[in-house]
Amino acid sequence: MCDTCGCNITPGNEQLVRPGGRHEHTPDGRAAVEVLESLLGENDHQAAHNRAHFDARGVLALNLMSSPGAGKTSLLEATIEALGDELRIAVIEGDLETENDAERIRAKGVPAIQIATGSACHLDAHMVHDALHRLDLDGIDLLFIENVGNLVCPASFDLGHHRNVTLLSVPEGDDKPAKYPVMFRAADLVLLSKADLLPVLDDFDPIRAEAYLRGLASVAPFMPLSIRDTADGLAPWLDWLRAELRAQRERIARGNSARPGLQPDGALLHGGHHDGGHGHSHGDHEHHEVHSGGPGHAQGRRHADGHAHGHSHG
Repeated sequence: MCDTCGCNITPGNEQLVRPGGRHEHTPDGRAAVEVLESLLGENDHQAAHNRAHFDARGVLALNLMSSPGAGKTSLLEATIEALGDELRIAVIEGDLETENDAERIRAKGVPAIQIATGSACHLDAHMVHDALHRLDLDGIDLLFIENVGNLVCPASFDLGHHRNVTLLSVPEGDDKPAKYPVMFRAADLVLLSKADLLPVLDDFDPIRAEAYLRGLASVAPFMPLSIRDTADGLAPWLDWLRAELRAQRERIARGNSARPGLQPDGALLHGGHHDGGHGHSHGDHEHHEVHSGGPGHAQGRRHADGHAHGHSHG
C-alpha cells in the first residue's frame, strides 16, 4: 500500500533520502525497497531515542489512534478537564493541515504542539522528535500523541511512545476490528467512543465488536465510554491512565521501559520485513518491556508484568 502512496517518506525523515542523505543511494542504484526498509530502521532508532527522552523525565507517552471523527480530540479535552488538577498533561497533535486541534487543547490550558504532516497519513518518530524540541517535558506526567486519523498506517510506526490507544466510535460500525486488523491488533487499549449513541444507533452491537477484537487474538481491554457523561462515562479510562502511569514509573525504577504493540504485518505494508523483534502480539498475555539503555541501546525482552491488560471492562 504505502510502497505506492509514498507515505513512508515524511517531512520528518525526508532528509535521509535527499541528495547527501544517508540513504540517497542503494548499492545497485535503485531506491525502492531498500530505502523503505532503511527508513523503517531509522524510524526505530529515532523512536528509541524519543523513548529514552520520555523515560528520563518520567513521562508516560500514549499514541492515540482512530479513523477521522472518532472523537480523539474531544476525549483529550474531557480528560484534561477531569485530570488537569491531578496530573500534568501535554499533547502532540498530528493532522495533514491546520492548527485546529492544537488550539482546542491550548484553550484547556495545556501545552500542545501541532505537526502538519502534509501528504503523510501517519506520524513517525522523526516528526515527534522535532515536536519535542518545542515542548518542555520537565514536570509532565502524561504525553498524548494524537495521530493522524487513519485506521491503517499509524499502527506500524514506533514513535517512542509506550502504549497504543485505539478508538472505535459507535457510528463507524461494529465490524471495524475485522476490517482493519493491523490497527486493532496493535492496540493496548480499545475505547468504544460515543457510547451514548448506542440507544440511537441500535445496529451497533458492543458484544459483537468485542468478539471481532478477540478474534484477532487481542487481549486489550475494551472500554465503552462517553464524554457526555464525565462522572461515570470516563471513569474506567481515567483509572486505566492512572494505573499505566504507576506501572511505567515502576518499570523506570527497575531500569526498564515499555514498547507498544507494533505489527509486523503493518511493517510489510510499508515495504519492510519482519525480523522477529519489531512487534508483538497480545495473544500471549505478555507485554514488551525494554531495558532502558538510552538511544539505540534498548534491548527487548518479554515481560509478564501482571498489569491490568488482558481483561474486558465492557
